[in-house]
Amino acid sequence: MNRYLAREVVAAVGFILLGFLGLFAFFDVLAEFRDLGRGEYQLRQVFMFVLLSTPTHAYELFPVSVLIGTLYVLAQLANNSEFTVMRAAGMSPGQAGWMLCKVGLMFAVVTFAIGEWVVPAAEAAAQQVRMRALSSAIDQDLRSGLWFKDERSFINVREAREAHRLSGVRIYEFDAGYRLQSITSAATGEHRDQGSWRLREVVQTRFTADGPRTTRMPQTDWRTAVTPELINVLTVRPERMSTWSLYRYTQHLAGNRQKTERYEIALWKKLFYPIAALVMMALALPFAYMHSRSGMVGLKVFLGIMLGIFFHMLNGLFSHIGLLQNWPPFAAAALPAAAFFLAAVLMMWLVERR
Repeated sequence: MNRYLAREVVAAVGFILLGFLGLFAFFDVLAEFRDLGRGEYQLRQVFMFVLLSTPTHAYELFPVSVLIGTLYVLAQLANNSEFTVMRAAGMSPGQAGWMLCKVGLMFAVVTFAIGEWVVPAAEAAAQQVRMRALSSAIDQDLRSGLWFKDERSFINVREAREAHRLSGVRIYEFDAGYRLQSITSAATGEHRDQGSWRLREVVQTRFTADGPRTTRMPQTDWRTAVTPELINVLTVRPERMSTWSLYRYTQHLAGNRQKTERYEIALWKKLFYPIAALVMMALALPFAYMHSRSGMVGLKVFLGIMLGIFFHMLNGLFSHIGLLQNWPPFAAAALPAAAFFLAAVLMMWLVERR
């Protein structure tokens, strides 16, 4: 019985996820056609970008697919009286919940693995394909390029098509009173090892009591806390970064007395998101105990789609509300899953009372 239910749920979830991915890939292709022909952004690059974006969609849609797939299977079992037979054979709601929980744990592990290892690499590769083809800098919103703060230095990078190679580097160094001490400009910068970059075609201007002094150097080494991993943060949205990358970047921001709330919320969401698969299965279970009539399977699947969309929207909404209202990051990340789990418990209690 356990294997039969698990096999049916896995097959249904996989089928629904593939359907969602095909639909989202179609819309992604249509969206990318707006930039088709710009620079070297041709059909090959469009399809490569859409293909590399697929793991991100799979990660985001996995809980919704789990809910709809589980609802469909349970509704079919109830409609065919198979679930009634299982209950007559002595299966209690707790046993049914435990059966689903074991499948849900597998889904939670898969969700975590995709989000932790597949999505960050695929998303970074997708953005690099797009940026190289469009010949654009990493941060397209700022015309001046990327900006970083490293202790008392402010760093501007004009262009960074690859995280370990920079173009148009400017370093503004200040003293303890934030008086400008020097400006260093370099045509290019290449990452060598942890905390070290090789700058080439360097022009450095120091401001002293005797006036500014300019020095030109063919190359020099630059020690900084800015790493390719930090630069990759600008190509990948926080929600699509790995947990470790989010933690390190949050520590970097905190060390430089910068705001960390957005990244802390994203970090907690990464930790809670795999649990959403378990919550979705718990939410689907009460529907199996509802009285089955003709057409109820389609209605239950429709309700599953609506609940899944609502959860997806609520998950994003609470992140923004938490950021605006200065909620604790833990609360902003945990509330959607907690609310849906409580709804599942309440529904199950109401169904059992009937």
